[in-house]
Amino acid sequence: MTSTAPPVTPPASRRLSSFVPALEGMRGMAALGVLVTHAAFQTAAVDTPIIGRVWQRFDMAVAVFFALSGFLLWRPHAAAARGLGPAPAVGHYLWHRAARILPAYWVVVCVVLVLLPGAARTAGGQVWLSNLALLQVFVPLTLTEGLTHMWSLSVEVAFYLVLPVVAFALIRLRGRAARLRAPTLLAAAVICLGWNLIPVPTPEAIHADNWLPSYLPWFLAGMVLAELVSDTVHPSVWRRAVGNQRLMWTVAVVAFAVSATDLAGPDGLTRAEPWQYVTKVALGSIIGFTLLAPLVLRDTGARTHRWLESPVAAMLGRWSFGIFLWHLAVLSIVFPVFGILPFHGQFGTVLVLTIALTIPAAAASYALVEEPARRWSRRGSAASPTATTATSAGSCTSGEPPR
Repeated sequence: MTSTAPPVTPPASRRLSSFVPALEGMRGMAALGVLVTHAAFQTAAVDTPIIGRVWQRFDMAVAVFFALSGFLLWRPHAAAARGLGPAPAVGHYLWHRAARILPAYWVVVCVVLVLLPGAARTAGGQVWLSNLALLQVFVPLTLTEGLTHMWSLSVEVAFYLVLPVVAFALIRLRGRAARLRAPTLLAAAVICLGWNLIPVPTPEAIHADNWLPSYLPWFLAGMVLAELVSDTVHPSVWRRAVGNQRLMWTVAVVAFAVSATDLAGPDGLTRAEPWQYVTKVALGSIIGFTLLAPLVLRDTGARTHRWLESPVAAMLGRWSFGIFLWHLAVLSIVFPVFGILPFHGQFGTVLVLTIALTIPAAAASYALVEEPARRWSRRGSAASPTATTATSAGSCTSGEPPR
């Protein structure tokens, strides 16, 4: 499934830049958001009146990660539909996705299942295989200490596999028909909201709300944004409105505030009702879209996003995948090493210690595993123009997962 557009290189004036510095910073902030919510749960900070619900809803950072993936990985397809370049070849796309995700992930799985006492005690063959293959959301009782957050990476990888199928399904919406792509994706997102209302039969301890269909609206929010960005021929009032940072971020704050109420799920780890899952996913889609839209649709000459484009934010963005991968394992060892009892407070102390220890681990992961694997994966595709396009579109800001 590759682009059927003529292999003509578009004029420089019509090419779309694949790198948006502010997105790198937003990814770093999302990684820290995931860390914050886990530290809050394990120190019982989520039990604090009012603010505790806010700490809980920092898990909406996952919505931002998924929307980033949808935007960055769909953008080449949206551009190809408008003659702005070739779509990535499926083989090269999957190869680079695997090289980006699996080496660093496998290192974490092996370290945790061998060295983390709580995980090592339960690490039978089924746990090993399920985690290495990212099937833990389908196999009962395989989400283990230090790796429980990897459910979202399992969902992310499922999205990687589905994306070429979606691209093929929309292959006829090209040229003038390309303007129908965003409404089609938006309609698909609305339909997917009904997934949690379907009584899907699952094994004990497995929940269908942790599968890809439940979270497709978060990815589709980013895909719709990619379509809007790529439509440089028919700029609309709606396109300009969603590029308004003050408006969009106000909507994001309101959606986040609503998500911190019972409308998006009960307090704590109590399972939500299906309608609450629907509400949470809908709000997450809004949050992901409205946080990212002003970063990629701002008018020429508009003020830059200084913090998100700062060297510190860029650094956190580069290391964001490592921050996601390692933070829960680090959090697990902070308690015994520093003599802190889990679920007995000291949120600030635990948070600072976890960040301080996670960032060096993430930096090492990036330098020793992620970047070497990415460079190695590029060698075989450097000679092909289509492959080169796929590589650049999927690596500069390649939608790394949450985590």
